[in-house]
Amino acid sequence: MGNCVKLNPLISRADVERAAIQLIEPLVPLMSPGKARLHLGDTGAVYPDEIAQMEAFARPLWAIVPMLAGNCPGVEPLWKVWREGIINGVDPEHPEYWGEVADYDQRLVEMAVFGMGMALVPDKFFFSLPERAQRNLHAWLDQINRHDMPKNNWTFFRVLVNIGFMICGLPCDAGRLEKDLAMIEEHYEGDGWYFDYFNQREYYTMWAFHYYGLVYAAVMKERDPERSREFIERGRMMASDFACWFDGTGEALPYGRSLTYRFAQGAFYAAQALAEAETEQVPYGVMKHLLLSNMRRWFSKPIFTRDGVLTIGYGYPNLLMAEGYNAPGSPYWAMKAFACLALPQEHPFWTAQEQPAHVPALSLQPHARMLIARSADDSHVMAFTAGNRAHEHSHDEAKYEKFVYSTVFGFSVCKAQKLLKDGAFDNMLALSEDGDTYHPRYGCDAYSVEKDRVRSVWHPFAGVTVESEIIPMGEWHVRVHRISSDRVLCAAEGGYAIGRDPQKDAQVLEAADSAAVIAPWGVSGVRALAGYDAGIVVLPEPNTNLMTPRTLLPTLTAKLAPGVHVLISAVLGTATGGREAWENPPTEVLAYGKMD
Repeated sequence: MGNCVKLNPLISRADVERAAIQLIEPLVPLMSPGKARLHLGDTGAVYPDEIAQMEAFARPLWAIVPMLAGNCPGVEPLWKVWREGIINGVDPEHPEYWGEVADYDQRLVEMAVFGMGMALVPDKFFFSLPERAQRNLHAWLDQINRHDMPKNNWTFFRVLVNIGFMICGLPCDAGRLEKDLAMIEEHYEGDGWYFDYFNQREYYTMWAFHYYGLVYAAVMKERDPERSREFIERGRMMASDFACWFDGTGEALPYGRSLTYRFAQGAFYAAQALAEAETEQVPYGVMKHLLLSNMRRWFSKPIFTRDGVLTIGYGYPNLLMAEGYNAPGSPYWAMKAFACLALPQEHPFWTAQEQPAHVPALSLQPHARMLIARSADDSHVMAFTAGNRAHEHSHDEAKYEKFVYSTVFGFSVCKAQKLLKDGAFDNMLALSEDGDTYHPRYGCDAYSVEKDRVRSVWHPFAGVTVESEIIPMGEWHVRVHRISSDRVLCAAEGGYAIGRDPQKDAQVLEAADSAAVIAPWGVSGVRALAGYDAGIVVLPEPNTNLMTPRTLLPTLTAKLAPGVHVLISAVLGTATGGREAWENPPTEVLAYGKMD
């Protein structure tokens, strides 16, 4: 089935419905006897296996619910199975009962889609259940009103449950609902931007805060028109900024945590269509293109098992990059991208012709703490970042702190900080006291994201200060580091990690002032303009990069005596420019080598 969806053109509504079915059907044989649990693998998460199996059951509902609302004919066989699972999962007397939840419980997350089902399609989702199952479902979901949750996007889960109760005429906690909506307001900072956990700004702004807000607006327009209008207006403001995160092929920026959710990247536009939040800049044709082209890109990648089950990973199966909360069923959160199936065939979203988004070559997004650049041919989007530090997620220095993130080259996570091959320090300046253990940027004491550059100040060690300035210039960019150190340091400046294919030739260039890899599939290179000693090409450990399992990493090195040093480099990454781009850097790039 995984191969079947790869052949799906994803053009019509029928194609999209078929894709949802192609993704869900391989799960049916893996159902438990009572249909309330799905065992999709044996890897572990921070919660027990029985909860992971409940999660795996729940997440396909993000597609099944919209298909029910949109009267998709192919959903009935799937709904029959999941309906049985719901009846048994909420029954305290059934051996597959989903159980009593605790504070901060993963099952609180999974309750959200049940609330959406009750709100979006109450007759088919809720009132089609036997009366006893209705009472059991209400009682099981109502636990969310008696437990604490993180004060972040999780708050919306309780909102969805309570509006589901409200629309179905069931007792709901109206006071809690108002408090939760007020808390969500505390996460809104203007111009369409929300922040999430630990003040982060990444995909959770779009595929969580906006997604749930737009679902709220779609079902609560009459009951709560003012707040619904506000959620829609915020979505409209976000739509243009977010369009800059996608390149011309539909590839979206790999950035931040939870990237194993993959084609959830485009789910914002599915929810925007559901809430009918069209804008002049992002009309239905653009929404449709951003959503479906992203899904096409994902379905072309090796992200499935042989029997068609989504894997943990990003561009391929990869546990190294995963979060502790990524269980075997977690990737099916991507099914949120199918919210558009709630819209009928004649809706303008489906009748519109796909059209590309018109986005600027440089987009300053201060709320995201990003300066986003794109190549002239739209084949490459690069996000230059600073100041978006995470705190408790795995590899957060790699997911938030690199100088640039790329739709072509992705980014790498480290296996260890010992040795450059283990660290895979792409698009980072890594510093070492002993030439063995390296430290990249992790936390900025000061930063600014400006219209043409990004600046940051950071301290890899006590007694060492680095002032970094990153200046985009097309697919090139210049890095200037002013390093003040009270000790000897070894420095390694990594460029883009480029895929290595053992069956195909790639030219590896190493010189005193540069390092590059020139391959038929792209070019990655770094040029020393000042302060470096040598160029090398590092062979990182396999499976460190999100896009491809084997890479080569052009790197500049230097040994720095105590004192003040200025390191200046020029970095190129391109999928389309070829050798000519490497051999002919722009004059404005080379001019930085003449700095005092």
